[in-house]
Amino acid sequence: MNINPHRFGYTKDAQNIVVVTMDMAGSVNTANDEFYSSMQHTLDQLEQDQELRGVVITSAKKTFFAGGDLHDFVVAKPGSETAVFDKTQSIKALFRRLEQLPVNVVAAINGSALGGGFEICLCCHHRIAWDNPSVKIGLPEVNLGLLPGGGGIVRSTKLLGLAKALPYLLEGKLITADQALAEGFIDETVPHSSELITRAKQWILNTTQAPEQLGGNKTDQTLDGNQKDPALQKFINDSKSALQQKTRGLLPAPHAILEVAAASLTMNIDEALSFESQKFAELVVSPQAKNMISAFFFQINQVTGGNSRPQGYPTSSISKIGILGAGMMGQGIALVSAKAGIKVILKDVSLEAANSGKIDIERILDAAVAKGRMSTAQLQQTLQLITPSESNADMQSCDFIIEAVFEDIDLKNNLTATTEPILDDNAVWASNTSTLLISQLAQASSRAENYIGMHFFSPVDRMPLVEIICGKKTSEHTLAKAFDFARQIRKTPIVVNDSLGFFTSRTISTSIQEAAQLLAEGIAAERIESIGEQIGWPVGPLALQDEVSQKLSLDIIDTQVAMGLRNSNADPTPQGTTLMRSLLSQGRGGRRHGGGYYEYNANTKRLWPGLTAQFFQADVEISDEDIHDRLLFRPVIETLLCLQEGVLRSVADGNIGSILGIGAPTWTGGYIQFINTYGLKRFTQRCNELQSRYGKRFTTPTIVTETLNRGDSFS
Repeated sequence: MNINPHRFGYTKDAQNIVVVTMDMAGSVNTANDEFYSSMQHTLDQLEQDQELRGVVITSAKKTFFAGGDLHDFVVAKPGSETAVFDKTQSIKALFRRLEQLPVNVVAAINGSALGGGFEICLCCHHRIAWDNPSVKIGLPEVNLGLLPGGGGIVRSTKLLGLAKALPYLLEGKLITADQALAEGFIDETVPHSSELITRAKQWILNTTQAPEQLGGNKTDQTLDGNQKDPALQKFINDSKSALQQKTRGLLPAPHAILEVAAASLTMNIDEALSFESQKFAELVVSPQAKNMISAFFFQINQVTGGNSRPQGYPTSSISKIGILGAGMMGQGIALVSAKAGIKVILKDVSLEAANSGKIDIERILDAAVAKGRMSTAQLQQTLQLITPSESNADMQSCDFIIEAVFEDIDLKNNLTATTEPILDDNAVWASNTSTLLISQLAQASSRAENYIGMHFFSPVDRMPLVEIICGKKTSEHTLAKAFDFARQIRKTPIVVNDSLGFFTSRTISTSIQEAAQLLAEGIAAERIESIGEQIGWPVGPLALQDEVSQKLSLDIIDTQVAMGLRNSNADPTPQGTTLMRSLLSQGRGGRRHGGGYYEYNANTKRLWPGLTAQFFQADVEISDEDIHDRLLFRPVIETLLCLQEGVLRSVADGNIGSILGIGAPTWTGGYIQFINTYGLKRFTQRCNELQSRYGKRFTTPTIVTETLNRGDSFS
């Protein structure tokens, strides 16, 4: 008997076992209105069937279930919490009906079950998954500023216990089927997806276990079975403290998750589910959730999906690449290329230098093996693909060359002139420069249409972003090849147009400059760093400058002035620049030069006491709010100027680039998205205040006014 109510398949066999196959419109199953009506109709049938022996739930899609419809969450506004709560509770009511059927229900997980998809599985009494690397299981909502709103916190906590469940809830970890089995999230795996339904039916027919009812006052699976135990309370309190230290209070979702998980230990299932819905509704309307959903779902999909890639060119694949320069950046590019299966020629001025670069790569791989992230066989396979060299001739037949040498235009031009003739007409030449104009570097090329910038970030093996820079003569075909190469080595590519410092380098420098300016104005260094960390940056702006190095920053400024690329009289923070030159004259050029704003001893660092002695002025009055906004608004404004000037080609590239490349706090959703939830009018007013107090660098970019006048937002 085959019935197809709405979008769910409904098949009942001779043993009275019903297979429910979710098959929503579109490419994936999501928790939308169509799902709600389909599930409701299906449950009505199941509850009315007096002969029902068991139920198997599976999917007709490649993924089991993809979770909630994020479009609904983005448009939810403050004040709609009750509506969100009611809708969440209505879906949970369906899950409870499924859970409370008088027969066993088995989830046959044929593809990835994420978020709401895995919450459906948690409602089932038995879970069987296809043991395939493509199948991922988890509750990743925290990475979108949300919490699992379909019972995921409550059920996983009751299933695994608080301590074991928390890492998956707070970190949004995705695991494979075999890992889920080992952790206790699922009960079985099968080697072939075709066996799922058969095995699910066998379990239903063979089990004598009654359907597990999670209702009533069942609150087992605490750390020791005693909710009032001091050890459990200490664990909860310690977890709260650790979470506060990690998030600095900027991300409400992890705190809400911990609160629900801890509370669920002392509540019955329905009370706990209701509390979870309440917290979910509060998060959905928060600016952090809107920002993070926009960035980490919609815009990351635009970027990785190829919105910035020229259309009409077939996808290309690199088989052999030449890397010029075996220093830290060259090593990193060689490593990620070899890990992607690409043959690498790692060239330096001498074979000894090139070999030294490969030895450093081997050390990185050895550490990965020690941590269980790769096998010894994979290490050897990767190393075999890297050939150290001092000869240009070894780069014959390379599809791609990337130079990763010092920011010296004469050196780069010489490399272009001497190695480009070796390549065939279709090969790509790329520069890893972080500041020099690609169009200017391409003047040394006889094939400027094949010349492009590929700005990697350090350390290359861990930083996910590549900034692709198009010169004035870079062809669309070359851009397509560079984009494909970035994806081949598993990097996230953004595409920008040529400009001094491009997007990332010119933007990251602004908060550093502003911090130096504040210090020069007499603000305590400790206060600047503390407020910088409150913004959500990984480290304070002074610590970041030490890592970049004051010497390098000043060398870049001086080089650009000498080349006529920068007006020496147009420095937006002249006092800060003067302060940096003063530090450099005292031998404080940054961490690699022995110290800068900080002094370094073994594994510790502290702010250099000379900063207080030389620059601090106790009588200077400035509010924490002004310091906060001066530090934050500088990179936001610079990002807007990059969009206004056409350096950035899209809002998505600006947001993803600012998060993955220059450390924009995740709660902002990127420096452009931040303005959408801050409010364009409010942003303009605040810029006007800062401009009147601190100067023209806080002038509102005209693109904000134009967007505001259209009644629009940045998208």
